[in-house]
Amino acid sequence: MNAQLKPANVSFREIQTSDLDAVMQIEIVNFPFPWTAGNFRDSINSGHICVVLEIDKTIIGYAILMMVLDEAHLLNISVAPSHKGQGLGRYLLDHMMQIGRERGGLNMFLEVRPSNVSAITLYESIGFNEMGVRPGYYPAPNGRENAVLMGVAL
Repeated sequence: MNAQLKPANVSFREIQTSDLDAVMQIEIVNFPFPWTAGNFRDSINSGHICVVLEIDKTIIGYAILMMVLDEAHLLNISVAPSHKGQGLGRYLLDHMMQIGRERGGLNMFLEVRPSNVSAITLYESIGFNEMGVRPGYYPAPNGRENAVLMGVAL
């Protein structure tokens, strides 16, 4: 994990179902095939680690982490477009990696679209490595897009 100073007025807390409208506003502008509110609700109800990132009590990001034995699987992570480029995605990812470690995780895994170069660059800068490809994993305008499977030791 990269040590980072805490940005001013930034805090984390558990997602509540009452947060889903704000979360969905970020989700639909960041992803061509966004999760539904039902997907987020299912993650909350399944006991996944669901976190929002706030600045002055305004939700500007979120992440969903699923623990399976000693593996942490990052299911979703996003920061509002108005707050990108400020290191907040890295800060949120560092936080989720710390939670994964605290919950006994030895490794963290995630899938990312090969076309999402900025996310891949962030993941690689933190130490994630490509571990494989999941063919046809994501929906795409003209069919399906592969996913790059990435992982890092926690």
